[in-house]
Amino acid sequence: MSLSHIVTIKTEIRDVLAIRSACRRLGLNGPVQGKTRLFSGEAEGWAVQLPQWRFPAVCDTTTGIVHFDNFGGRWGEQKELDRFLQAYTVERAKLEVRRKGHSVTESLLADGSVKLTVQVTGGAP
Repeated sequence: MSLSHIVTIKTEIRDVLAIRSACRRLGLNGPVQGKTRLFSGEAEGWAVQLPQWRFPAVCDTTTGIVHFDNFGGRWGEQKELDRFLQAYTVERAKLEVRRKGHSVTESLLADGSVKLTVQVTGGAP
């Protein structure tokens, strides 16, 4: 028997391993931990330099918040942050599924979303 579930996830950025995996997935340099200067101040956490962004996005794994200053798109396109958040979410979900001993496959859909299929072995669904 096959069950299908659609899941919507509100992402909080709290897992450093998933941040690193998202950077690898997107071909970005790895995140750098510490205080980072943004235009309007400083942020502390894991700095990720997104393509064509003047300032990095800073992931505060304590609060789950991403701090960034792209000046309404003038210093970096929102789509690059969205790509990173999607990659983080996919990588975080895959890590959690594998931690629970299940396998997962992924497919990119035509609209740009990602479908994860989890194979649960043993036990009730």
